[in-house]
Amino acid sequence: MTARGTSLLATLALLASLAACDGGEDDPRDEPAAESAAQGEAATPQTPSEELGLAEGWGPDRAELDRAAGIVHRMRLPQLAGQVIVADWQGTAAPVAMVRDLHLGGVIAFDSNIASAAQVQALTSRLTRKVGRKWPLFLGVDQEGGVVERLRRAATRFPAFMSAGAAGDVTLTQQSYAASGAELRGLGFTVDFAPDADVTSGPGDPTIGSRAASSYPSTVAEHVVAAANGFASSGILPVVKHFPGHGSVPADSHVTLPVQTKSRKELRTTDLVPFRTAIGAGLPAVMVGHLDVRAIDPRVPSSLSRKVVTGLLRDDLGFGGLVVTDALDMAGVTRGRDPGRTAVQALRAGADVLLMPPSPAVARSAIVRAVKAGSLPRRRLDQAAARQIALLTHLAGPGGATPGAARGASRALSAAAVTMVAGECTGRVVGQQVYAYGDPAAVSVFTAAAGRAGLDVLLRKATPARLARAIPKPHRKPGERRKKYKLRKRAWKKAEARRERRLASWTAREDARLAAGTPVGFTGFHDAPVDGDVAVATDSPWVLGRVSAPTRIATFGDTPAAMDVLVEVLLGKAPAPGRLPVRVAGVERSGCDFGE
Repeated sequence: MTARGTSLLATLALLASLAACDGGEDDPRDEPAAESAAQGEAATPQTPSEELGLAEGWGPDRAELDRAAGIVHRMRLPQLAGQVIVADWQGTAAPVAMVRDLHLGGVIAFDSNIASAAQVQALTSRLTRKVGRKWPLFLGVDQEGGVVERLRRAATRFPAFMSAGAAGDVTLTQQSYAASGAELRGLGFTVDFAPDADVTSGPGDPTIGSRAASSYPSTVAEHVVAAANGFASSGILPVVKHFPGHGSVPADSHVTLPVQTKSRKELRTTDLVPFRTAIGAGLPAVMVGHLDVRAIDPRVPSSLSRKVVTGLLRDDLGFGGLVVTDALDMAGVTRGRDPGRTAVQALRAGADVLLMPPSPAVARSAIVRAVKAGSLPRRRLDQAAARQIALLTHLAGPGGATPGAARGASRALSAAAVTMVAGECTGRVVGQQVYAYGDPAAVSVFTAAAGRAGLDVLLRKATPARLARAIPKPHRKPGERRKKYKLRKRAWKKAEARRERRLASWTAREDARLAAGTPVGFTGFHDAPVDGDVAVATDSPWVLGRVSAPTRIATFGDTPAAMDVLVEVLLGKAPAPGRLPVRVAGVERSGCDFGE
């Protein structure tokens, strides 16, 4: 061969080598394995998990990671594809066949799956026993407290996460969520999709609100770490959400794809602060939301974006732990997209757990086809499944608490969080009778608490049906004489006028009866403002800036414990020590100042 021919072959070989190293934007590159030893030294053999590029520092140790890597290496492809899926189901029976037949990683429970504590314990126990894995199942639930709680009939209710920001005590936050986690563990759950690391922007945030600890990034950050550590200490995997921050977008990803218009610099100083802090603290799992982050990957849902999941979360922020998608049946990610392709795209982006694909069977089949076609490396599935198994194994263990054991912790959190932004900070606020009105759920729980404290609660009676319903206007019948119809119509007018007078009289008597008590109005989730002598916000406190009540109180929840605390404050038996952890237009103070 001529020298020229040899040179040409060498050049082609070099170009081929460079092309092989450059996967391109659409190439699902794997996470790099650990670098070899320095030149001239003997390379140390890599362990199975190191070969997958799995790092430590987020929970599992090297032995746990290696064991998980060995498990997934032995799985058949359909099993591996099912392991990365966590599905929902219908009914209150354990979905053993679905989990076993599709080899799902686990399931997520909702209100409709819950009947009682005993039923939940039997369900999780049966799933674990009948599926028969040598590692824990991913048994998850959305139990944040406040407006997002799936276990009202089975576990102690907690106020919204904003109560932690109002209380301002990270030790109390960790203790509270450890107590909540212990009950979840006792019910058989292994995962809670909480806490929220979102920074709420205020009334323009339709999705997060009181689910966030605060509108101040540093406050959110410290309470996210405390709450997550509390859950983990009880054997519950905390999943911090919704990366890269859902609290500053003006739309709900359940119904559309919200657009995040902040620059990278703005995101770094606001929404990303809690996530960066959580990663620095070694928290183990992050949920990625469905957001159109224009500064990073325009018009691509963040949960499906490699630039967001691998680029921002893993490479820039250094997260090595478990990445979970938000529910894949939400409009923010389903509209105009094939569900099978969506599942594959999420894995290519860097997700490890696919939460609630519209059809787990379709998602699994699509993943299998993608691996066989070469568009999704099996190594990416191995990484995802190994992270999940290692983490669940790391947190597994006996223990848990009985339902109701966390009542004291719930009360302590509410007692520290209750906030009075207007009115006298000491002394009795109400008389012996109170007129409670507004949000029905809060009124119902408050009535029971007030009754236990000896208060006489006046509730507006239902209007008698005979007075509430208008008398139907008569119509002329075919062939009816005009004179006869006029007589019937005149009689109707008299009867209707008499009903209206009686209704007005009944209403006046009811108003007079209620006027004897102190009007206490309750505003719950997305309710209209209520006035009176005392206005109580049981969810987000924004409404307190739009009412004229002389006394205004935020409880951040309508739990039995929160209402007990409220009654004590109204009677002057307890202080309201909380401070607003958010900016509320129209209020003159953030809380009462009791000094040190």
